Amino acid sequence: MEIIYIDSLFLLNLLVDYLLCLAAARVCSLRLKRLRYLAAALFGAACSVAVYLPGLGFLAGPFFRLAMGLGMGLIAFYPERRPLRCTGVLLAVAAGFGGALWAVSLASGGDGVLTLSFKNLLLAFALCYAVLCLLFRCRAALAEKRKAMVRLAFLGRSAEFIALVDTGNTLTDPLTGAPVLVACPHALRTVLLENTELFSRSGPVELIELSAHIPELAGRLRLIPYSAVGSSGLLPVFRPDSLSVDGREDKELLVAVSQNAAGDGFEAII
Repeated sequence: MEIIYIDSLFLLNLLVDYLLCLAAARVCSLRLKRLRYLAAALFGAACSVAVYLPGLGFLAGPFFRLAMGLGMGLIAFYPERRPLRCTGVLLAVAAGFGGALWAVSLASGGDGVLTLSFKNLLLAFALCYAVLCLLFRCRAALAEKRKAMVRLAFLGRSAEFIALVDTGNTLTDPLTGAPVLVACPHALRTVLLENTELFSRSGPVELIELSAHIPELAGRLRLIPYSAVGSSGLLPVFRPDSLSVDGREDKELLVAVSQNAAGDGFEAII
């Protein structure tokens, strides 16, 4: 008869699930939110223990396990711009980790049975980490542009997001010559709050007209022209109360808002 210690099972799954969430976040180039990953890991560990409780054996089925994985992903990545994409990466990383455990078991003379011992866990995570490092280094070698952490304050609130440093971005304010950072509405959701949807669905001219009737935005926005390959038009822009890029304060940088400023692993262009 197989004996399973619930406390050891819970702690072991808690560690595994937390590291999987952390690895998925790094693959997606997210700003790490460790408390959310811990909450997701607690949910996953609780589900793993529940499988062995009387009357809950049906939770071991593939559909329920998939539902548990989706639940973990949404807990960990719901605030992100693409939570389902991040959840898919989490499931892929978990599958890769399972494959690494299987490989470690075979290499150690086993029969491929995934035994969750600390020794096998350490070896499997070392293997996964080495593969991820290799992929990241290859990706960095191919990428010509770097990313920066932007922190800004506006309307008495603050926001943090990752911006793509694009040397080809020459957007400036025609009145003052100040450089302009372009951010998507999602990146500014913590400062715009309920007005985020207004920035997402309104055209530039309409946005300026509507913002005139919102006390905290009245007089804070204006329009600047922009020109890009195949397109041109107007962008709403504002001057933040404060802004820093990778910890260095920039008092000249203005912030424009555009849905097209987001991409893989970034929510703004600077």
